[in-house]
Formats: sequence, C-alpha cells, structure tokens
Amino acid sequence: MTETESKWEEKLKRFFKDYYWNEILQLANEYPDQRSLGVDFTDIEKFDRELSKEFLEHPGELLKAAEVALKEIDLPVEKNLEQAHVRIIKIPNRIPIRNLRSKHLSRFVAIEGMIRKATEVRPRIMKAAFQCLRCGHLTIVEQSSFKFEEPFAGCEDETCGKKGPFKVIIEESTFIDAQKLQIQESPENLKGGSQPQSLEVDSDDDLTGNVTPGDRVIINGILKSVQRTLKDGKSTFYDLVLQASSIERLDRDYDELEITAEDEVKILELSSDPAIYAKIVSSVAPSIYGYEDVKEALSLQLFSGVVKNLPDGSRIRGDIHVMLVGDPGIAKSQLLRYVVKLSPRGVFTSGRSASASGLTAAAVKDDLNDGRWTIEGGALVMADMGVAAVDEMDKMKSEDKSALHEAMEQQTISIAKAGIIATLKSRCALLGAANPKYGRFDRYEGLAEQINMPPALLSRFDLIFVLLDTPNHALDSRIANHILQSHYAGELFEQRQKLPGSNITEDFVEAEMEVIEPIIDPEIMQKYVAYARKNVFPVMEGNARDRLMKFYTDLRKTGEGKDTPVPVTARQLEALVRLSEASARVRLSNKVTIEDAERTIKIVMNCLKNVGIDPDTGALDADIIASGTSMSQRNKIKSLRDIIKRVSERYPGKEGAPLEEVYTEAESKHGIDRTHAEEYIKKMKQGGDILSPDQKHIRLVN
Repeated sequence: MTETESKWEEKLKRFFKDYYWNEILQLANEYPDQRSLGVDFTDIEKFDRELSKEFLEHPGELLKAAEVALKEIDLPVEKNLEQAHVRIIKIPNRIPIRNLRSKHLSRFVAIEGMIRKATEVRPRIMKAAFQCLRCGHLTIVEQSSFKFEEPFAGCEDETCGKKGPFKVIIEESTFIDAQKLQIQESPENLKGGSQPQSLEVDSDDDLTGNVTPGDRVIINGILKSVQRTLKDGKSTFYDLVLQASSIERLDRDYDELEITAEDEVKILELSSDPAIYAKIVSSVAPSIYGYEDVKEALSLQLFSGVVKNLPDGSRIRGDIHVMLVGDPGIAKSQLLRYVVKLSPRGVFTSGRSASASGLTAAAVKDDLNDGRWTIEGGALVMADMGVAAVDEMDKMKSEDKSALHEAMEQQTISIAKAGIIATLKSRCALLGAANPKYGRFDRYEGLAEQINMPPALLSRFDLIFVLLDTPNHALDSRIANHILQSHYAGELFEQRQKLPGSNITEDFVEAEMEVIEPIIDPEIMQKYVAYARKNVFPVMEGNARDRLMKFYTDLRKTGEGKDTPVPVTARQLEALVRLSEASARVRLSNKVTIEDAERTIKIVMNCLKNVGIDPDTGALDADIIASGTSMSQRNKIKSLRDIIKRVSERYPGKEGAPLEEVYTEAESKHGIDRTHAEEYIKKMKQGGDILSPDQKHIRLVN
C-alpha cells in the first residue's frame, strides 16, 4: 500500500467514527443481509475539502480505501464487514447524458434519467479458480468486468508450468450478483426534435434488482470506457459504461417537485382563498376562451380522488378518466397539451401514431442482454402516477383500443409475450380526445354510433364531454376578440424579443399579455397539485354521502318500470365519489362536504345530458354508453325482427322477405322511418341476426 493510500485510509477511519458511527453499528447488526453503508457526499465535504476533491478525481482508489477503512474499524460486536460496500450519494457533479465527454472518464459523476431497460440479475465471476487437468493444481485469476481472463502464464505449480488444459471449478470461484441497466434522458428534459440519449450502467451485489423500467433515478458512479470490437480487430472508438456506486430513486409520485417553505406558505394562502375554484379553473389553458365546466373537470382530474387499498387485497382507483368528444377546431388538443404540462408526470400521444405496444408495453430483443427478450414500458407505464393524454382516440385501431381496458380500470398492464408473463403498473389518469365519425357531432344521434369506439371502453370514462361548435353571434364575438388578443400579445412579445430596435416597452407587452396570463403561475399550480396529492386524504361527511346516495337512487328509480331504460349504473356513482374527493383536495380540505357533492353532481349531470340521453325518447339511458344501443333502439330492432318474420312467412321461397315491403310496413305500422330502418338492418347484419341472399331480400338467421 502506498503512503498516500494509507494517509486516506486513516482520514476515512476518522471520518467514519465522527460522522457514521451509529450507521456502522446498525450495518453490523444487519450484516450480511444489509451490505451497504450510504455516505452523503456533503458530509465528506464538511469533514475535509481535500478528501472530497480526491473522491471526485480518483474515485476508484478512494472507494477501495473507504471499504478497507470500513473493514478495519474495531466494532463492539463480533462481526467482520468483509463484503460491505461504501455507497456515496448526493454527488454534486450532475451531468446530462448528452454532455458526457472524454474528460469525465474515470471521474465520479451523477446521471439523472429514466430507466429504459433492466436485464435480469445474474451471477458474474470475480475470481475464477482454474484447475490444471495435468497436475490438479488450482490457479486463481482475478476477472475484469468486461472479458473472461484465463491463466496467461500457465499453471502456477512449479513442477508442471504447462499452458493447459484448464477447467473452471465453480465451487472454488467467487461470484457476485450483476445486472445491466440502460438509463435514458427523462422525456421532460428533452429539447425539441432531439432523440433521447442513453447510457449503459453496470450494477452489482446489493444494487441489483431494485429498479424497474420507467423509474426515475439518479445513478452515482464511475464513468468507464470499453473498446469497441470490429470483425477485423479492435476499433479506435470506445463506448461509455457507468460503473454504479449508488442509485437514488426520485420518488415516483408527485415528489419530484421540490416544495420549499416559501412555496408552502403560498400554497396554504391560496387554499384559504374563497375563490380558489375560479382561480384554478381560469389557470387551466387561459389562452382558450370558455369551457368552464371542462376546465373544472380537468383541474379535478389533476387533483384526483383517493386510492383505496381494501383489506381483501383489492384496490379501487382514485384517478379520474375524462373524454372530450367534439367538432374539429375547438382546441381539444390544446387542452390536452396544457394538462400534460401541468401534470408532473405527463405523457402526450396521438392515437394515429400510437400502437397497442407503444401505449402499454412491448417485448423487444435486448441488445444489453445477449439478444434475449425483455419488456419495455409504453406511454401508460411511463405516465404512472401522472396523466396520459391520448389525442385522436377514434383513429386508433380497434385491437389497440382494447389494450386500454385493463389499464383504465385495474390500472395494471398484463403482458404475455415472447415467453414473458408480467404485470406492469399504470396508475395514471387517462385524458382522451376524439372526433365524431363524420367530422361534426350530430346531437340527434347516439354517441356510440358517432365515435368509432367500443362501448366497453367509453363506459370506463368517468366524464365524457361533448364540445359543440354552434354559431352564436355574441359568443363568437367574445371568442374572436380573445383569439385576436392572444395573437396580438404574442406578436408584441416576439417583436420585442427579436428586433433590437423595437420601440415596444416591456410594460406595454405585460399589459396586453394580462388577458391570457393564468391567475396562478403554472409552476405554483404544479406544486399546489403535488402538495394536495401528497398531504390531503379527504373523508366523506355523512350529509355528502347521503346527498350522493339520494341523487343516485332517485335517478335509478326512474328506470324501475318495464319499458323504461336504466338511467345510470354504479360506475357513475363511483365517478361521483372520486370527483367529490378531488373537489375537497382543491381547497386542501380533509373533509368532503355537501358543497363538494353538489359541485360534482352538477358536472356529472352536464355530461349525462349531453351523452346519456336517448335522442328518440329524451330519457336518460345508461345503455347508450355501456352497450352502444339505447333501449328505444333495441325495441325498434325487436319490432323489425317481427316484421321480417311476418313478411318472410308470406314468401315461403328461399329468398326471404323483400326489403321494400319490410320498410313500408315498418313505417306504416311502427313509425320507423326508412333511414332508421336501414340503419337498424345494417346493425342486425353486423350482429349476424339476418342474411341478405341478394340486394333486394333479407331473411332471419334461425
């Protein structure tokens, strides 16, 4: 051991005794189950500036010296910390992956990002015991982490000295757990148009098996390089590999935001404001005019209800799913993008370009792990504990839509691909947007026929908003004024920024910008939401429960008759509960009051009036969303079956009933006009109830 190394060891022993004595005793108690001592870099700086500098410059030597110092400390318990590690955390030298350069090689660096891939944990050989097959002598060879080394100088036995053959004796060799990770830049830190860059990470021993794809982490470690090999020899290029020393998990929830004491004061001040709801609603997408009810629903979606884990092991989701359906050009995508921006973990995708595996998870051949199959999480996994916005949902392929069912209700994604059976978590709120089939929404047609979406998926949304673009002179003037004002303010701002000789003053720009500025700054809004989700868990008061129960049972009562449709299902009741909890969270209250219940009843009724009303009868009908066919439609289809049956009996031939006669009878006896009759017959054909031998005849399938 060199003089400098022993100098560092003495210093490190003093450091451990002064700063980490209790932690070392705890480690000794739990050893060998616990094998790591976490050391905060700021403590090393406080202890000795020179030592901390040396850690950053020559981390390999210093970490070895620290582990030797830890082993040599006299402990009051009879234990030897032979395999213990020193894990340094909170390294100040944080470098983005794309800024890693050759000067960082062999230095201590901290890399922040998202885990993209993780191989399974497998043993790696550290010391290989080779037995000479001629004389039986054992030769121990230390292994590097990149290439398997055989005894180069031959057998160590002086009488033998032969160059082989050798056999590895597994029992005498030393192994360590190892895992390869790939860390990628977090999507929120990317500049437009740039591909996220990734870095390979080697982790070993007790660092393995602790992270899964999608986790946000900071990995502290030593940057190493590995030479690339070509078919005809070695390349002059080297690949970067991070030898992990410690892994810090950035908490998965909304904890990624740092809320300072000043922020907390601001947040509590905001929550006591009686106009908090109006302020939050007007801070969601202020550049878009109107849509107060939609913005209120989106702000409740950000706050989310409370997740319940019940004693029987089942889990009730707290996330609120919202769907926006409507005419083109009414800023649906803008709303989606704004919500994603406010959510600390937001992911935006468009249905046209999203596949089932891109949304849920894909099985891919892994370049880290000898070409084995591994699972890569998609958009819904990456948005875990946040909001996933899917635009153009109607343009998705039907098999891709079916992948969303489980992600929405159970909030997990089950995979059975390429021999891998796994369940990933996707605890995110889904915000979808869809255009009606024929461009514009027809208020006299049911929702299910107009959106190209399966009813089973639609029924999983807590709120479905229909946004109509109806001309109205007074409203149009206000919208036009708002849009032009936004553009004018934007023009002034850009000219002031880009033209050096511009005579526009900053005060003038600010005055014009006031109209489209959110009342609550987006950064504070984000922290407000994070604070509410982390610290507020409201409980429903008795009168609020009674109010929701009365609303639900009164609505259900209207569906008790034989010929009346079922107005709402239990899913709407669950939606009411989630929305009421979110409403209490908005004002940071741990009680759900009757005012919260009234507010959510109003929002839900607005949605039901737009979506759940049978256009023929004007009655609320839950089946419109749940099954895609309202009760009045089912009755008409039943009448049509009877007509086809009667007409077919008059024509006993193979052709069946003439279509024209069926249409005439439907109109004269049952009041079903030709357009609707054609639609129902088309539905019956799709369902396999009727056949048409030619274009003019139909017959029932017995």
